[in-house]
Amino acid sequence: MVGAAAALVSFAESSELLGTLAGLPVTAKQVERTAEALGREVAADEQQSVAPAADAALAPTLYLGLDGTGVPMRAAEVAGRLGKQADGSAKTREVKLCTVWSAEGRDAAGVPVRDPGSVSYSAAIESAATRDTEATGSAFAQRVEREATRRGFDRAARQAVLGDGAPWIWNLTSESFPAAVQIVDRFHAKEHLSAVAKALYGAPNDLGDAWAQARHDDLDAGRLSQIVAALAAQYRARRDPAKRAEIRKCIGYLYANRRRMRYPAFRAQGLCTSTAVVEAGCKVAIGTRLKRAGMHWTVRGANAIIALRCCKLSGRFEDFWERRAERHRAS
Repeated sequence: MVGAAAALVSFAESSELLGTLAGLPVTAKQVERTAEALGREVAADEQQSVAPAADAALAPTLYLGLDGTGVPMRAAEVAGRLGKQADGSAKTREVKLCTVWSAEGRDAAGVPVRDPGSVSYSAAIESAATRDTEATGSAFAQRVEREATRRGFDRAARQAVLGDGAPWIWNLTSESFPAAVQIVDRFHAKEHLSAVAKALYGAPNDLGDAWAQARHDDLDAGRLSQIVAALAAQYRARRDPAKRAEIRKCIGYLYANRRRMRYPAFRAQGLCTSTAVVEAGCKVAIGTRLKRAGMHWTVRGANAIIALRCCKLSGRFEDFWERRAERHRAS
């Protein structure tokens, strides 16, 4: 009961719920200690129990999405780390999230729609970086491979990886899933174009909005060369170093991800081109539990609650308890 409550709401709210609904006088500190201990058990179980999905249960197309989101940490956990604060310091640590889902349904416009109950999550404050000389992948790469094995992603007839364009995503998935189609989230690409419009024209501005909309339409239509030509024209017309830097950044992003932005071809194949499921995962699996006002975590505590929450949201909570009971009976 403590695990189920603490996976969904704060320790204080869990304490109140247990008292109100079950008549159990459990303090918030007791909830915290119990939930974190249980979360560490869940995290260990996640590494040990990697039963592959049955072939018959696999959807024709499976999607794998990767992203990261910052979680507020205690001062000791970010001491000496570079961050986004004005003085260069950090207040957060990045949680990296892996999610797998299917989208065989279609809406009225024929756009793929996530299949209910098909989403699973796995996340932790882990590094995705590894040396070329290492025999194994990074901690997060191994997490992704476990989740892919668990869901049968590597055995799906068609595999697609969606991301925001960050190089670490493509480095990891190219190594682990070379057969997968790589797709940059269409809305992230549009955000880069909108950032250029804001830098050039300010915000809000009708001219900037019109320029950005025209580039968005080009992107949807697969006219990347026209987008680059429009950016190059703006670059030649500007002398402000900051505006030129924003344009160069956008051109570099488009060039690096050009093969991942073939949106007309992806739509013709019936593929998702949006990471909405991943974005929602960052909010649902991480944000709504660990990024609330006043919360500051240790890495150990955050990873425990993340493991507990992902287990609960992925529909694996009862499976964990069955394995736990079997281990206790065996001992």
